[in-house]
Amino acid sequence: MAQHHDTHASHGADAHESHGSLKSYVLGFVLSLILTAIPLILVLNDIVTGSAADVVLLVTAVLQFVVQLFFFMHLKEEKKPRYNLMTLLLGLVIVVTIVAGSIWIMKYNMVAH
Repeated sequence: MAQHHDTHASHGADAHESHGSLKSYVLGFVLSLILTAIPLILVLNDIVTGSAADVVLLVTAVLQFVVQLFFFMHLKEEKKPRYNLMTLLLGLVIVVTIVAGSIWIMKYNMVAH
């Protein structure tokens, strides 16, 4: 019976290790705050405008997405066969298709007069 208990205890430790530590969560939170503050400060103070503001916003949004994946969704800790990654990629394909299609429709939807 003790042998069964030891096996269960070690399995519980493995499950606990798959979650992030407090340090990991705090680091992810701080990075998220920084990546939120950068475009806010740059745009509100008119440091960047126009296309440069769009680029800054896009780059920080992508970096924010990566931070969320690694620090909060634990993508780096996933074991094979990586179902979460495949699901994420499918979701990204769907989102990009919807957004690109919507932009295309809004740009080229001209009503004849």
